[in-house]
Amino acid sequence: MPELPEMETYRQQLTRLIIGIPITGVDVSRPKSLNVEPEEFAGKLIGNRIVRIERRAKHLLFHLATGEILLLHLMLGGWIFFGTQEEKPDRTIQIELHFGINSLFFIGLRLGFLHLHTSEVTHKLLQKLGPEPLELNFVQFRNALRPKRGNLKVTFVDQSFLSGIGNCYSDEICFEASLLPLRKVPSLSENEQLQLYQAMQVLLREAIGVGGYMEEPLFVGDRLTGQYNSQCRVYDCREEPCLRCGSSIIQTEVSSRKCFYCAHCQK
Repeated sequence: MPELPEMETYRQQLTRLIIGIPITGVDVSRPKSLNVEPEEFAGKLIGNRIVRIERRAKHLLFHLATGEILLLHLMLGGWIFFGTQEEKPDRTIQIELHFGINSLFFIGLRLGFLHLHTSEVTHKLLQKLGPEPLELNFVQFRNALRPKRGNLKVTFVDQSFLSGIGNCYSDEICFEASLLPLRKVPSLSENEQLQLYQAMQVLLREAIGVGGYMEEPLFVGDRLTGQYNSQCRVYDCREEPCLRCGSSIIQTEVSSRKCFYCAHCQK
């Protein structure tokens, strides 16, 4: 599932590709991906423009010139492609937004959605999300940790704790901090909390800088999206040698989620 760095990469790249360009057409092959009828959806969008793209947690918010917001959550397996009909991937496409000769293709939205809301409704839908990790200072991070009693893995993927971190980056952050994802939050010393905070800041910024771990490019010639995929230290690296100590990376399951770590150098 795309996480904070992947959605931030999409936001940055799409901002320069589609902002201010009139939407000339809409095609919907999976109405369940919408919250309104396809005819109403198309009527609201055709002739409209996206004036700003915002990211909140794992969502993208496409702000329309008329004031409404397209709220996107890709969920598991969802991704985006921008280009011509000739360039589009040979995959099942649920929604297409046309911008002249180019289109924005929403792919793999079996669980994901693209909903049309007012700004007020959008705010209400997102208000239960925790703070953005990169907007916290250490004191705020420490205060958010204080009431938590679970392990680090479960805590980090809880979107009411911090928003935008999922399976991949929870493991990568714990590795960067040299802490086991199975450690209980109350067992952390203040110094270990600081290690965790600093690792989170460094790791997420690094992942954004190299386009996250999405494997599929956003457009033909895209050299940014997905460059973190080959740089994962532990996630999906089962039995590979640890980059720090050479021990085999362990895969286990925590609350029905895959979890990867090095038992030797993570404490």
